[in-house]
Amino acid sequence: MSMPEGPLPLPKVVAEDEPEELVRFREAWRAELKQRQTPTASSSSHPQPNPPGKPDAHPASSSLSSQTSTVSRAVDVYRRAVDHEARSLLDDALVLYRQAFRLDPHVDRAYHLEEQRLSKLAAKSTSPERITSNPLRTSTRAPAPDTLVQSLDALTLHHGKRDIATVTGSLATILAQFPVELAFEPEEGREREGTPISIIPDELLLHILRCLDTTTIERFARVNRKARVLTLDAAVWRDFVQLVYKPPQISDDPALSLVVDQYRADYRRVYIEHPRVRMDGIYIAVCHYVRSGLSENVWVKVSHLITYHRYLRFFPDGRVLSLLTNEEHQPQQVIPMLKPTLRMKGFYIGEWYLSGATVVISNLVEMNDKSPGSSSTLMPSATTTTTAHPQNHSHILSQSHAQSHTQSQSQPPTQPRYVFQMALALRSRPLGRWNKLELEAYDSVEVATGEAVPLPLRHERAFWFSRVRSYA
Repeated sequence: MSMPEGPLPLPKVVAEDEPEELVRFREAWRAELKQRQTPTASSSSHPQPNPPGKPDAHPASSSLSSQTSTVSRAVDVYRRAVDHEARSLLDDALVLYRQAFRLDPHVDRAYHLEEQRLSKLAAKSTSPERITSNPLRTSTRAPAPDTLVQSLDALTLHHGKRDIATVTGSLATILAQFPVELAFEPEEGREREGTPISIIPDELLLHILRCLDTTTIERFARVNRKARVLTLDAAVWRDFVQLVYKPPQISDDPALSLVVDQYRADYRRVYIEHPRVRMDGIYIAVCHYVRSGLSENVWVKVSHLITYHRYLRFFPDGRVLSLLTNEEHQPQQVIPMLKPTLRMKGFYIGEWYLSGATVVISNLVEMNDKSPGSSSTLMPSATTTTTAHPQNHSHILSQSHAQSHTQSQSQPPTQPRYVFQMALALRSRPLGRWNKLELEAYDSVEVATGEAVPLPLRHERAFWFSRVRSYA
């Protein structure tokens, strides 16, 4: 029994609507396989028996399908790595990247080709002919100059005869795939129990959603597609935006309309993507440094690891509380008593405002047992005269210096000799949390002269947000 001459037939792949680069890559792959198979087929007229203990050789088609499945698994792992990197899970993303490249050294190229093919299919599925029967229609408004997230076509959600919301970004592409009729359906296997929530009118559901917090709303949106659409109502997220984005979060009320226009009236994206200082908890920085100690033995070197904490609590009226404690005071003890009435060493009260993505804190005055009971000795804040949002924090702090020096002559004799000010960069890890503050500048300002002296930041660490349900 002899094997057939010539190369084995390869499976045919339809190359419709595929990139030319992918077609050329497939043809080159076929040619290389034919070159490998030709000498093997010609020399197989006198087959040799397999060595004992080894299985028969698999056909070339089986090898090709195995290689294709390996590339497919590598692309899936690479896609998971990209998703982890987008969510700032860098350690997990690095592990997945290594695993993908071990499966296929050219997985990045295969991934980009696959993404191009999927984007073309998505463009065809969202064509105007298909969307005309969908309750989501493409908006004709001009794209906004949004640099935070890649801007996609905006979709307008309808309910009855009114527009309930405008959705932009990647969520608009997902909503375009939703069917025309949306309803609450029972879970599989529980059809007999029915769905009581489907009896409630949508208007009443929207009223209930407006009484919930953002976390509960997003959890409800994960129930099904109709719940997702209901939670995108503009009235729900407009309340959160108007409640949060006001001075000192932004300069004034007209600035809010500019922010909303920047996101094309997508209030949910405004609340998630626009910088905001959170006031439902405390920002905490855990700092360490090593200090040399004394030892009775000359050959033994003693080092002490010193740990201290910095706390920042922001208030809607523009006040900020700053506290520096050593390791004797743990956060569980400090957080309940961090209030404006606190008096202890290392406790400061100042003023803050948000300029772009920079939090500016000024007029930090220590409030210990010897300090006056009220905060009337604070210098006037720079927020009363600064309406623009300069991007350089050194320019922002210089305005505070000038105002401090100009009005130092009119201060009462009980005022402190020095005040402190900070500039912190507001970050969000992951998107929408706004839970990180990176200390960029920390100055000591002499009240009499307005001279600012930078303080060293060698041991300082970033502040991370910790939510507090209630204070004692």
